[in-house]
Amino acid sequence: MRDEVQLAAVSPSPEGRLERSHGAAELCLAHGEGGTAIRQLYQKTPCRLLFPRVEAGDCLTAVLLTTTGGLTGGDSLALAFAAERNAAATLTTQAAEKIYRSLGSDARIALSLRAAEGAWLEWLPQETILFEGARLARRAEADVALGGRLLAGEMVVLGRTARGERLSYGRLHDAWRVRRGGRLVWADALHLDGALAPLLAHPAGCDGAIAVATLLYAADDAPRWLEAARDFLGNALSHAAATVVNGVLLARLIGREAQAVREDFAHLACSLRQAIAGFPARLPRVWAV
Repeated sequence: MRDEVQLAAVSPSPEGRLERSHGAAELCLAHGEGGTAIRQLYQKTPCRLLFPRVEAGDCLTAVLLTTTGGLTGGDSLALAFAAERNAAATLTTQAAEKIYRSLGSDARIALSLRAAEGAWLEWLPQETILFEGARLARRAEADVALGGRLLAGEMVVLGRTARGERLSYGRLHDAWRVRRGGRLVWADALHLDGALAPLLAHPAGCDGAIAVATLLYAADDAPRWLEAARDFLGNALSHAAATVVNGVLLARLIGREAQAVREDFAHLACSLRQAIAGFPARLPRVWAV
């Protein structure tokens, strides 16, 4: 699995002589007589995976912890999570991921998700918070076999809104590529760079929104859940919409209140996992902390 995730080289910068962290976490899950179990686990500081006890009726849960408390320019994470045939698991993060102000280089995150035939894999991390002057380049690659199912998403908060901070400059490149049966079915990227305040305020940009989120469901039966997803978003506090592209169910959320976007994202994820897979309509307990 380690070869599946490769981080682009970071160009030399004034940060070159500063200490930087390059963490990794790899997890491969297999299904056996006792249910889903760990087949392979690799961790490199500052990444750690925790496996809390799950409540009845739920699937195996893994919680990603970054011991540095956040990332800054020049730091990198390589994450690879795979569910083999008939395995089922939820992956989340212990807390919001913080991206601190950079001196010039990007913080880089490379994520690989792989769901085999008959597998159910969830990637439902808590939000990523960009501090003023942060630079983040994140790439997610998902490979879902025919007969496999993936429910995954990300949420980004533009500034430390709890302190009244709004992101006015920085860089965000957040890209997704999803394959089903080896065929590319969806590719998307959000790119913000430089002086961001005018773009975030413009009606054709973010129109004052400070939080954005995407949730996707890639599976053979994804199109049949479109109307259900729209119903689940019917009482959303944020602006939200759902559609289907090349057989991938996509939901977008954007809002001027980060907490509203977070709650709507969580509600949609909970509702879909229950309706589709029969799991409890709840996220891991760390979401409630």
